[in-house]
Amino acid sequence: MTVPAGAALALANAIAVVIPSYKVTRHILGVIEGIGPEATRIYVVDDKCPDGSGAFVREHCRDPRVVVLEHAENQGVGGAVMTGYRAAIADGAKVIVKIDGDGQMDGSLLPNFVAPILAGEADYTKGNRFFNLERIGAMPPMRLFGNAILSLMAKLSSGYWDLFDPTNGYTAIHADAARFLPFDKISKRYFFESDMLFRLNILGAVVVDVPMDAVYGDEVSNLKISKIVTEFFSKHVRNFGKRLFYNYYLRNMSVASIELPLGIFLTCFGAGYGISHWIASARSGISTPAGTVMLAALPVIMGVQLILAFLAHDVASVPRRPLHKKTLYRSSNSGSK
Repeated sequence: MTVPAGAALALANAIAVVIPSYKVTRHILGVIEGIGPEATRIYVVDDKCPDGSGAFVREHCRDPRVVVLEHAENQGVGGAVMTGYRAAIADGAKVIVKIDGDGQMDGSLLPNFVAPILAGEADYTKGNRFFNLERIGAMPPMRLFGNAILSLMAKLSSGYWDLFDPTNGYTAIHADAARFLPFDKISKRYFFESDMLFRLNILGAVVVDVPMDAVYGDEVSNLKISKIVTEFFSKHVRNFGKRLFYNYYLRNMSVASIELPLGIFLTCFGAGYGISHWIASARSGISTPAGTVMLAALPVIMGVQLILAFLAHDVASVPRRPLHKKTLYRSSNSGSK
């Protein structure tokens, strides 16, 4: 009997799919049907869905690959994905793909997300709906604007300057990289995808964008931009601070570790000095001396240059060597001793 190419790939590499399920009963069966034979196991995680999606899948789905997991309490998309990750790792999966259950993600693209990981080029892949400029028009304007702003904040907080579309939920991860994730600390709600990037950067994992087109139908998004703007901003600032401390002071020290604080100090000092003298000059009606202007301008110029130098170093420091290769190397060395 001839084994289909997709099935052979699955047998060799154990690809699992995790589908968080919450209010997606209308689409979940279609999502499962769209997943090809390259996947060996499909975990549907019922996140205390009010529609009983877990029971619905058990009753109507006949795919033998499907395993339904249920939460006693709603944990959010992040919590559901972590439950799926744990189950997939325990069952021996090599690559774990996460697909939303609302029908916006094309299951036939799964091989595109898995290929860079199996080729040893990445630890984590994620979708990018902005790659094809001809198809961006299909995205609702509010989502387009919101994703552009969120992408800029995510670049700063995660350190992955070469990525875009950080809230994209179509992802895949190597199991050896997933094992190092602090499952209990990762954000469980809508900040999950952005927090994953921050955690992966701290681990030194290689992340790659995969071009894709979003599908917008009659699904209703549970994400309200107006409610998450301030939450996302504060969490991005927190993660940015943590990343700087971990990567530039706790685990490593370089010239960039000095450039940023010195640049901020000089910029603030020059701006404060200049503003105070400008106010005093305006009140007294006496022109500010040229020397005073230079004393204010020079620290600002130097400070901005130092901050730009730090950013250039940070952009160049994006992880390039896959984490799962490092762990494999360490495991083989420890086994040979």
